[in-house]
Amino acid sequence: MRIALGCDHGGFELKEAVRLHLEEAGYEIEDFGAYSTDSVDYAPIAAKAAKAVAKKEADYGVLICSTGIGISIAANKVKGIRAALCTNEFCAEMTRRHNDANILCMGGKVVDSDTACKLADIFLHTPFDGGRHQRRIDQIAQIEEGTL
Repeated sequence: MRIALGCDHGGFELKEAVRLHLEEAGYEIEDFGAYSTDSVDYAPIAAKAAKAVAKKEADYGVLICSTGIGISIAANKVKGIRAALCTNEFCAEMTRRHNDANILCMGGKVVDSDTACKLADIFLHTPFDGGRHQRRIDQIAQIEEGTL
């Protein structure tokens, strides 16, 4: 499974912990940056990673900024992306089961590395439930198309 990974300076340390965890688990990682704690804007990094997911060049994405909020907003501007900010195991599971989220967003100043790795594992191993939830995903796509 291929994972698009990205962060800004506020998420760098957490991204590195998650990257190592995912590589050890056998995932193929494409790291879109940042590559240090030097100040960098999150929007271009979110856009690159989200476009890779939208184009099916990556199966899922994991994005991290200080809070996870800004990077999730930026990623969600890419058509076909359902980026979800998660802070606990329940949210990580439910966003996959009900929202078919394709990018996990977290805050480097919100969750610790152990929690982040657990959330990534849950997110990447939880299937979409489909059924009535597919109708809602289709409605989100209609909003993107301007038909709803």
